[in-house]
Amino acid sequence: MAVINELLRVEADGSISFGNYELAKKSKVEDFPFNGDLLKVKTFKEITKLEKNGLFVYESVPGTTVTNFKETEGGMEFTVDGAEDAQVTLELEEDTLYEIFLDGESTGAVQTGLGGKLSISVETANADAIAVKVVKA
Repeated sequence: MAVINELLRVEADGSISFGNYELAKKSKVEDFPFNGDLLKVKTFKEITKLEKNGLFVYESVPGTTVTNFKETEGGMEFTVDGAEDAQVTLELEEDTLYEIFLDGESTGAVQTGLGGKLSISVETANADAIAVKVVKA
């Protein structure tokens, strides 16, 4: 899968794509207008992070490329790719049970805590891009 050379872009379907895990040096895009919000992306080989209106949305360690990222009423969905396996942290509703799907298969349900953070491991090192879907259980 190709990285996002412009670091952050809006797709034809209304989703966003962001991140470039091939960069050796931190790069960022700030104050990117999208659906009435301002997005910020910081990315390079060690980390990729997305913020909306100054609040945390997505982070991966090491860096990843995320395509077709959509926030839904019941969760999020996107495709993720990277040079190495990644730990992905998402900001969702606090104290809520979410079911996680990787490439269409459920990996189980996870309860978010008071901060609403949910972390998942995504094996991207020896795979094509992985489709991730997180929905309220």
